[in-house]
Amino acid sequence: MSKRTHDQVDEMEAGPSTSSTITTSLTPSTNGVGAAEEVTVGLLKVPQKRFYRQRAHANVFVDHELDYPKSPAEMDWSFYYPKYFSNPDQQVEPLEGQNVKKVEWADVGCGFGGLLMALAPMFPDTLMLGMEIRMSVTKYVTDRIAATRQHQSLLPSESTERVKGQYENVSVIRANAMKHIANFFEKGQLSKIFFLFPDPHFKNRKQKARIITPGLLAEYAYVLQPGGILYTVTDVKDLHEWMALHLNNHPLFIPIPNSELENDPILEAARTSTEEGQKVERNKGDKWVACFRRAPNPED
Repeated sequence: MSKRTHDQVDEMEAGPSTSSTITTSLTPSTNGVGAAEEVTVGLLKVPQKRFYRQRAHANVFVDHELDYPKSPAEMDWSFYYPKYFSNPDQQVEPLEGQNVKKVEWADVGCGFGGLLMALAPMFPDTLMLGMEIRMSVTKYVTDRIAATRQHQSLLPSESTERVKGQYENVSVIRANAMKHIANFFEKGQLSKIFFLFPDPHFKNRKQKARIITPGLLAEYAYVLQPGGILYTVTDVKDLHEWMALHLNNHPLFIPIPNSELENDPILEAARTSTEEGQKVERNKGDKWVACFRRAPNPED
């Protein structure tokens, strides 16, 4: 079966996105009329992974028929962060505060979105993006974020379940970061990049597909601002040593002693909040961490 056929099957197998409908009074978050009105809202289900079956690995070198902008300036972020970006197709003025922020953190190979959901309420003013190549997994995270946002919007203002930001600062996109990361982000746009429990590609002939290689590090250094941090976490010692070796050998990455990040809540979330990280915890396995700070540009 071709890859395209697999993707079509996966898309059809994804579970239903709504469970029921209610009529309620909501203030739309679009750029239309801001007055409250009676609207019919589909209640979104919290997605279940069993409805989003997907192979664990994807060939990053084949054509996945992905959509990506020609340059970061052509990227329309309004679909992913409607609170922060106006729809360019709507002939209305942007709301106050829109089109000002930029995505600052990227979780490359975000899987089922555990890190994004953990960090979103901790840093509600920071825009975070998950990048995932697998179609059904991306759809799962998309549905998870949509359901969580809706749940937050329907909570009473005094509810203790409401969190600051209401997950409007987090989103996911289906993309191949190994090929197109510079199509989404400008030079020095990101302050944090995460590579958590990436595919180890154990076979020698497959190691060229690893997410950390000398050639790719130049791409990551381009989009990561000086002083920004690149996080790596894995339960495979060989992969940890591979990533650390190449990062140490690159002139634009400076290793950060683990003791310096010992109390960093971001690193703690990176170690524990992903599905893979939780699986390692249950199996009492080891986790290997290596973090690097982006060095200043030579011309600076």
